Amino acid sequence: MSEELFNTDAYLKKCNSKVIGVLEDGIELDKTVFFPGGGGQPNDVGSLKLKNGEDIFIQRVKRIDGKIFHFNDSMKLDLNEEVTCQIDWDLRYKLMRTHTALHILCGVVWRDYGAVVTGGNMDVLKGRMDFEVESLSSEMTDEIEGKVNLEIEKNLNIKVGFLPRKEALLVAGLIRTKVNLLPESIKIIRTIDIEGLDIQSDGGTHVNSTKEVGKIVVTGHQSKGRINKR
Repeated sequence: MSEELFNTDAYLKKCNSKVIGVLEDGIELDKTVFFPGGGGQPNDVGSLKLKNGEDIFIQRVKRIDGKIFHFNDSMKLDLNEEVTCQIDWDLRYKLMRTHTALHILCGVVWRDYGAVVTGGNMDVLKGRMDFEVESLSSEMTDEIEGKVNLEIEKNLNIKVGFLPRKEALLVAGLIRTKVNLLPESIKIIRTIDIEGLDIQSDGGTHVNSTKEVGKIVVTGHQSKGRINKR
């Protein structure tokens, strides 16, 4: 399988790779900086530069049966062919800031209101989260916004960690969703630790400190059910 470089270094923008698997319109590489999407975070886009100088644009990256494939409709590459992967860094960094923002939001709501996550999604510099809570007012969302931005200003460090599954499941609040979405086949759990605020299991990319996120604005709230608020 591909070495997933984004798992340990979200700031890595490119890498040299070789083709180890071929589909009709996609390839698998021995290592990659492309995040394939998951957990609400969209996949990276970017390019593969060939030895002859040609650039192949990669718009779609997807995990299939545990393997990461990079797609382009006109791609015709051979096994062991060498390429240079390069992601669209502007897009990646904005998604990193967005993903971390949602973790800060989740951490504040869990710490101060004890609410678990029931759903969520993100786009470039915007996102949403659903929580199991009976009531949510404008006053409460203003309060949450203030608390979230206070955590950002603290410039908290953010670290990636890896724990054996049995050990990880003993950490209170590590699985923050109402339903444990981690397949039994996953034996090592990747964690994102916002020091002093929040630690969760997570497979996405994040910034190194809360200050990099910038200011968060809560633009609205909705009721999605009796005890489900967005």
